[in-house]
Amino acid sequence: MNRKRIAGALVALSAPMSLTACGGEEGGDGASDDAIKIGFSQVTQQSPFYVALGEGAQEAAKDGGHELIFVDANGDVTKQNNDVQDLITRGIDVLVINPVDPTGVAPSLAAAEAAGIKVVTVDRPVEEGADAHVGRDNVEMGRLVGEQLVEVLGDEGGKVIEIRGDAGGAVARDRSQGFHEAVEAAGDFEIVEGPFANYIRAEAITAMQDLLQTNSDVKAVYAHNDDMALGAMQVLNESGRDDVLVFGVDGLMEAVEAIANGDQYVATAFNDPMALGAATIDTAVKLVNGEDVPEYIDAGTGLINADNADSLLGDTLFARQP
Repeated sequence: MNRKRIAGALVALSAPMSLTACGGEEGGDGASDDAIKIGFSQVTQQSPFYVALGEGAQEAAKDGGHELIFVDANGDVTKQNNDVQDLITRGIDVLVINPVDPTGVAPSLAAAEAAGIKVVTVDRPVEEGADAHVGRDNVEMGRLVGEQLVEVLGDEGGKVIEIRGDAGGAVARDRSQGFHEAVEAAGDFEIVEGPFANYIRAEAITAMQDLLQTNSDVKAVYAHNDDMALGAMQVLNESGRDDVLVFGVDGLMEAVEAIANGDQYVATAFNDPMALGAATIDTAVKLVNGEDVPEYIDAGTGLINADNADSLLGDTLFARQP
């Protein structure tokens, strides 16, 4: 994977933007008469997954002739609440939000409700206040990867380091739950829960450096996303520990390439963010148009391992799910 391309995408989406796409008969502002103004508050742009999620939403909005106003909370829930208030002031028809904190965004959800604006959460759900959630079964993702780890290590068992996502986040909780259920059911494994590295490679590198010193007998590493898993693998390689197997989640193409090359990276799970972004915009548009949508839209997942990695290689940032 070209890291310069990832860096470029991060820069390109780091600032607030308004994207207007035209379709059909145009109004005076250049947008189509039936264009919908969609506000999208993203949790952060410090992860390739969220960059691609934003790109998927932008493409879908453009294809539908809608206006998308994109803002980045940069991991700050106070900023996210302020951003949402600004979006409401700018007259959005529907709010898409990937919450920094599921409870901390309650003011945003309340403000949207007071303004009569429908809310769609994406990737990270909230307990209440959203009209629909578009995501994937993160318990299943963790379970699929955990079962693959058990299958590969077999009767050996051993110590497994887990590098976690974000404290209090539903995604991190669920990916941990599914993984623990699969691995602990196999018996002879010890899972060492590492720190929360917030899905960021640099933080995972720091965490893995410390974890490896205190867990020299580790057999495998499981991270809640591929970016962190690749950071952990970098530390392992620099330490001459290519005997330690690596597992992640999301289907980042860099991880898929490592799996296809037969490196120590063994498996990940589909979490195509472009498709997720497109499904989110589709849901938002349906809500504004008064159509019935399920409260939860599951975008699906599946395992990526040595059996199918070659067929999934491409120039996209993440593997596209068939």
